[in-house]
Amino acid sequence: MYAIVADVSVDSWDSTPRRSYADRLELELEGRLEEDSARRPGVVAGGVLLAIAVVLTALNLRPAITSIGPLLAEMRGDLGASAVWASVLTTLPGLCFAGAGLAAPLLSRRFGIGRAIGFALAVLTAGLVLRVADGQFVVLGGTLVATAGIALVNVLIPVVIKDSFPAKVGMMTGVYTAALQGGGAAGSAVSPPLETALGGWRESLGSWAVLAALALVVWLVAARGTGRAPAPATTQGGGRSLMRSPLAWIVTLFFGLQSFIAYVIMGWLPQVFIDSGVSKGDAGLLLGLISVIAVPISLVIPPVAARQGNQSWWIVGMGLAGLAGMIGLLVAPGASPLLWSVLVGIGMSVFSLALTVIALRARTGADTARLSGMAQGFGYLLAAVGPFVFGLLHDATGGWTVSLIVLSVVTCVQMTVGFFAGRPRYV
Repeated sequence: MYAIVADVSVDSWDSTPRRSYADRLELELEGRLEEDSARRPGVVAGGVLLAIAVVLTALNLRPAITSIGPLLAEMRGDLGASAVWASVLTTLPGLCFAGAGLAAPLLSRRFGIGRAIGFALAVLTAGLVLRVADGQFVVLGGTLVATAGIALVNVLIPVVIKDSFPAKVGMMTGVYTAALQGGGAAGSAVSPPLETALGGWRESLGSWAVLAALALVVWLVAARGTGRAPAPATTQGGGRSLMRSPLAWIVTLFFGLQSFIAYVIMGWLPQVFIDSGVSKGDAGLLLGLISVIAVPISLVIPPVAARQGNQSWWIVGMGLAGLAGMIGLLVAPGASPLLWSVLVGIGMSVFSLALTVIALRARTGADTARLSGMAQGFGYLLAAVGPFVFGLLHDATGGWTVSLIVLSVVTCVQMTVGFFAGRPRYV
């Protein structure tokens, strides 16, 4: 989960109001991080091998997270872990995304983007291996290490796409996003069959280290010869603090709430289905379906919504679909799990509009970068609370009713905040 930030002047937006969204999006993509171009380290040469490396890397950015949900009951039983432990386990990714990603620019300046991503993939691989060892705290530690590697890659890969494929930024961004979502779907759908085939949850989770190691090897070959470039001094843009902008906080809250819901769904939905009578394998497939649904929606809806200037009703509409799915889970989770999953998937696809809103609510590239940092930094901290609270409520009540009611209320708040975030204004 990353945001594409723009470096488009006020005139380029305001003096040509009839410019199509596609043109504006291309400007955003091509202009990302232009202000920091003097500080960027050596660029990794683009080519077929690097494109393959980007795809393989993207495939690894979600399975470490989505593979846990379908196997969580077995993990708890084998380790003798409580619901609190499970809540902490599903909370770690959000905390890492909020924190570890801050180290990415420092690593890229110190060692170069190519080497920094190689390091991050090595960290991911090590974490995936470590978390299948014995002990509750070892599993937590391995997950922390793995998601820290993911957080670093989340920040750096978009820069590689912009620098190494300047004429194909839009295409490569789409390929990267599709691979990321596909990896998430595979993590939840394939992990239960792997558990059956390989003999246990440890073997199933550990098998994802093979894919990470493959991505690491291909990446090191594709990025060989790149190093750290000089980092001349640059100036920082001015502007008033976004901390004093009500709209900036609205956008931040919107981003955080939709991430809150997404992390709860990724961490706990399979167990909700399993407890309602759905098989473990089908529960994993249903979570995978949610990730797959997001791919076409993310490619189609944001351009259409952006052309209209006001994204409020698109946000509300997608939120209503998600709310309907949650009500279905609350009232009759086993009656139509496929329908509930489709509706929840549509609701979770509002993530693409959250990224679009960040770009459209700022006049300049500098403001977009600052708004993106604020929304993601604080937003992921809020998101990290979601799985923990959801699990605690289940542990306290012995069922999913209260947890799902709270999640439905959060969805209503997200729609309300998103309505104001989608209005055509600037921070």
